Amino acid sequence: MKGARVLISAFALVLLLAGTATAQCRVFSTGVDFGTYDVFDPVPTDSVGLIVVWCTQRANVTVAIGPSPNSGGFNPRSMKHVSAAYLLNYNLYTDRNRTQIWGDGTAGTSTVTTRVNRIFPRLLRVYGRIPPAQDVLIGTYTETLVVTITW
Repeated sequence: MKGARVLISAFALVLLLAGTATAQCRVFSTGVDFGTYDVFDPVPTDSVGLIVVWCTQRANVTVAIGPSPNSGGFNPRSMKHVSAAYLLNYNLYTDRNRTQIWGDGTAGTSTVTTRVNRIFPRLLRVYGRIPPAQDVLIGTYTETLVVTITW
């Protein structure tokens, strides 16, 4: 009987530990490389990047992309010339038609919520677009954004 009590106590401890375990998640991303932007092209310049989310357990994960440090907002976001004060407007979207701005859920933007399991990472496409007819200086434009995941 004493052996049975020890077994039950150990089983209860295992259940308690399993009940308090939480998923740990990581996020990685590739840049959205627009290549060469032609100021005379009447068609927008589009590109696609990736956000990869991986969790140690199944979890519902919400992915948000922060505002542009250069424009101070979501619409438009702005890349900055690497050596001058010129800005090149662009945006990031959750859908391939580029209608839903990917943001933090404020100011008319959307986030993406997805289920992530522990075996395969979730790959989320980031659809980018530079509007046409922007009169900008030749050169390289960059911007770094913050991607936040909550679960």
